[in-house]
Amino acid sequence: MEGTQFRNKVTWFSFGFSLLVVWVHSYNAVLYLGDQSPAAVLVSRIQRGLGDGIGQMAVPGFFMISGYLFYRNCTRDQVVRKLKSRVRSVLVPYIVWNFLYYLGYVIGSRLPWVAQVVGKGMIRFSLQGAVDAIIHYTYNYVFWYLFQLLLLILLAPVLYPVLHNVWSRGLLFLALWIVVARDLRLPYVNGDALIYYCTGALLSMERAWREQAERREHPWYWGTLAACGAFGLYRLGLAMAWIPCFVLCRLLGVAGMWMLVPAGRLPAAKPYMEYNFFLYATHFAQVRFLNKAGARFLAGSPAAALGLYLAMPVLVLGITCAIGRQLKSRAPQVWGMLNGGR
Repeated sequence: MEGTQFRNKVTWFSFGFSLLVVWVHSYNAVLYLGDQSPAAVLVSRIQRGLGDGIGQMAVPGFFMISGYLFYRNCTRDQVVRKLKSRVRSVLVPYIVWNFLYYLGYVIGSRLPWVAQVVGKGMIRFSLQGAVDAIIHYTYNYVFWYLFQLLLLILLAPVLYPVLHNVWSRGLLFLALWIVVARDLRLPYVNGDALIYYCTGALLSMERAWREQAERREHPWYWGTLAACGAFGLYRLGLAMAWIPCFVLCRLLGVAGMWMLVPAGRLPAAKPYMEYNFFLYATHFAQVRFLNKAGARFLAGSPAAALGLYLAMPVLVLGITCAIGRQLKSRAPQVWGMLNGGR
């Protein structure tokens, strides 16, 4: 696969995963219909089928792509350079967005109608509160992913030599699967996030695997087999309530998606796909507002609840693009900080 086609495919997948994340956070059946009626149960089942099924491939996909891109063509001498490049693309947006969300909650808690949507009472502004919001993403829940990614990036000086050696990486993956199987807690970093990230990294570090990952087109049966395996593991995980089934399900699901989409047939990425990170950073606030606003006028309607849920990725994308275009043209430096220089 040519470098241009590979980057184009990564853009398409990153964009698609961002839209799937919107579904994960858009459940509204209880808000519109309560939790007892048959209609609420049906709508919730449909929404959970999409959000808890295919939607759960999004964040593992992000981790795998991030790990792959960081370690692609990476040498020991380039680790520090790559760490520095992530300051602008990951660390700065993490700090800025967490502070903006905190400031938004502080202001919103003082506006009557917005305070009802926020539902957190009066929030005081203080230096301690701001620092806590920035470090612990207190008011920006979806940035747990970015917090994990920051930690994984900081581990690069350790992960690179470990993954570079066949024996040490074997022991690492064995240890991580034991951690996941026993539901053990590692300090700060999630065991499953490490598995997704390190899998992507390993695929890019081994030349033969990298060549397979970056093929223009994969045999359809391999992608289909991976997708079927993911579905089977998902059903098995539900039956057994065993976490490794879900982790492996998501690994196979992302791999299946990647193999089923031929890079050579993808059209060039559209300009609005550059708002991918901005969409991820703002979607939760948009989803919450749209769902609560809709419930004020359409509560009790199963069609409204399901229709809004299905349309939410498109609505959020439209709002994101409208705001993003204005910021990009009128305040390019601000846009650069908010979108991580993308």
